[in-house]
Amino acid sequence: MEHVTGKTQKVAGCLFEPPGNYRQDKEYLLLYRDSDTVVLLNRFPYANGHLLVAPVRHVGCITDLSDKENCALSCIVKKSAAILKAHLNPDGLNIGCNIGGAAGAGIADHLHVHIVPRWDGDHNFMTVLSEIRTIPEHIEHTFDALSPFFNNL
Repeated sequence: MEHVTGKTQKVAGCLFEPPGNYRQDKEYLLLYRDSDTVVLLNRFPYANGHLLVAPVRHVGCITDLSDKENCALSCIVKKSAAILKAHLNPDGLNIGCNIGGAAGAGIADHLHVHIVPRWDGDHNFMTVLSEIRTIPEHIEHTFDALSPFFNNL
């Protein structure tokens, strides 16, 4: 509720650059990190299992990525989608990114891809009405459920 009302404390540093060099870190909802990419659970999700996938390097646009970084980002998006499909059983996925504030990027200076699981009859209309989100599972439970599969990457 604090996020919806704008009372959430701002995170120091960049959300997509969690401290340390841990491959996983529950405190930061970091499911996976390698030399090129990070995968985090969205702390303020639109749906259960909403992932944020980003390059490690702090760039704001896909055109700023090297070919290697672009391939790594695409590969981890694919693997993340497969994990969500296998373990949360959604009926579909929304996958995309908003580049720049005008396009809706809440964090415009670090490129990231949203992967949002969707179920038939889910809350599609809810976010249109007052930014309401309905999440059926606590985020830490979702982290615990998905963590082993990202740990095996």
